[in-house]
Amino acid sequence: MKRIALCFLITAFAINVQAQDRLTGESFTTRSEILARNGMAATSQPLATQVALDILKKGGSAMDAAIAANAVLGLVEPASCGIGGDIFAIVWDAKEEKLYGFNGSGRAPKSLSIDYFTDKRMRYVPFNGPLPVSVPGCVDGWFALHSKFGKLPMTDILKPAIDYGREGFAVSEVIAYEMASNYKSKVDVPGFAETYMPNGRPPKKGEIFKNADLSNTYEKIANEGRDAFYKGDIARTISDFMKKHGGFLSYEDLANHTSNWVEPVSTNYRGYDVWELPPNGQGTAALQMLNILEGYDIASMGFGSPEYLHMLTEAKKLAYEDRAKFYADPEFNKIPLDKLLSKEYARQRRALIKPDEAADTYPAGDFEIETGNTTYLTVADKEGNMVSLIQSIYSEFASGMVPDGLGFVLQNRGQMFNVQDKNHANALEPGKRPFHTIIPAFITKDGKPWVSFGLMGGAVQPQGHAQIVVNLIDFGMNLQEAGDAPRMRHRGSSQPTGSVMRNGGTLNLESGIDYKTLRELRKMGHNVSIAVGIYGGYQAIGIDLKNRIYAGASESRKDGQAAGY
Repeated sequence: MKRIALCFLITAFAINVQAQDRLTGESFTTRSEILARNGMAATSQPLATQVALDILKKGGSAMDAAIAANAVLGLVEPASCGIGGDIFAIVWDAKEEKLYGFNGSGRAPKSLSIDYFTDKRMRYVPFNGPLPVSVPGCVDGWFALHSKFGKLPMTDILKPAIDYGREGFAVSEVIAYEMASNYKSKVDVPGFAETYMPNGRPPKKGEIFKNADLSNTYEKIANEGRDAFYKGDIARTISDFMKKHGGFLSYEDLANHTSNWVEPVSTNYRGYDVWELPPNGQGTAALQMLNILEGYDIASMGFGSPEYLHMLTEAKKLAYEDRAKFYADPEFNKIPLDKLLSKEYARQRRALIKPDEAADTYPAGDFEIETGNTTYLTVADKEGNMVSLIQSIYSEFASGMVPDGLGFVLQNRGQMFNVQDKNHANALEPGKRPFHTIIPAFITKDGKPWVSFGLMGGAVQPQGHAQIVVNLIDFGMNLQEAGDAPRMRHRGSSQPTGSVMRNGGTLNLESGIDYKTLRELRKMGHNVSIAVGIYGGYQAIGIDLKNRIYAGASESRKDGQAAGY
């Protein structure tokens, strides 16, 4: 009887501490951090992680390794990322002891305006086809980042991805799921089936998938440089393809593309400086959430408690109202970042939260604005340089448009534009960057690097960033635990381009949150749901400056791996 009781207690404990549901497979608990002295890489696919380590061992920098890993991910994780998309990065330069921010997002075609959609009475930009395609910024980003932080030639950096494309790779579990989850809407989009459905369907787990066209494109870029993509044969192929199929993206749009070095923005959360990139991305929302949460004794509430989850959800609602109103291309708008990130503004917003009642909606900030699917990875090298990099084509398989013989899909980031209100900050305008969801993050302590991290998942990203920071600082979790701990995801309106939440939205919780907490949250008025879905794909690297070691973490929701040497 005692043995049976003991087994019951062990089983109950195991159920209670399970981390989360995966997109596929069974629930499981967290694991230990990965520790190494010389270098570390954390990506969402083991092949990419191993390539990053190989580059580091050859004497490459953290940036060289990050670009190599990103190129591999564009091949092995094609529903989420690739050179048809955009790129953002935060880089810690160990020599200068300075953070650099990089915005590699592309712009709307110069020949496309909001009038096209209003004339056709289209309320939204579609996800598929030529209309949501904006200029891909990834390749220009690679070369700009490499020019400043790279060591090895681009031919060496891209060779592993080129080889995998020609020889093939075994499709892993979550990637197979993602490739199969949204392909039916893309089957008739030009070029899609020929590239991603070699047997009339997406590849299944364990099948060998090749993409020689992408390898040829990579090889041309490696040998001829960024202009091969923006001013050479690749640009002409894209332009001709778009014109043939009723698109607006032109050779001139590609030839005129530029990226930007930007100053990261930050807030201090209980002595730690949390860094994000400014709009057109949504990283500011994570900082606004943290400013609001800082006014509560989160640690005493306890992880997974109804009190904590209530405050977290309400802070998210408040920040996302401002996100819907203010976040857009700063070249077209003067965004009140200082006000949005001020502690006084956070205090005013915090006062709107009721401690035991969920709000249906909140007003956005009352001040003027002047008009004028993703993969995350992080790499650190033996010199102490750290790269926080995120790259995306937006939704699964993006626009579905694959230019003739190039082997990659064009992003549909233009779908984020508001085409209902010409006066909205994120209204579509020729040559304008759309509101962006992908955001890298970084944490420093006393001016020194502490953690490079990020996660995937569209609008969930600022929510996830805030939760990671709280897990690390308030709840004292290690790097791996912080990512594996069950998360919340609040969803309001299905349209992120200027829409606000109604009826309180839905609070999705992962398994691992007990039912007592669910009942208490429902009593407060939250519409709570337990759902398996995209709660992010977290990767992180921390640094212990005293012992000169790195810690790496890759959550168990995806196929990823953290590894070092």
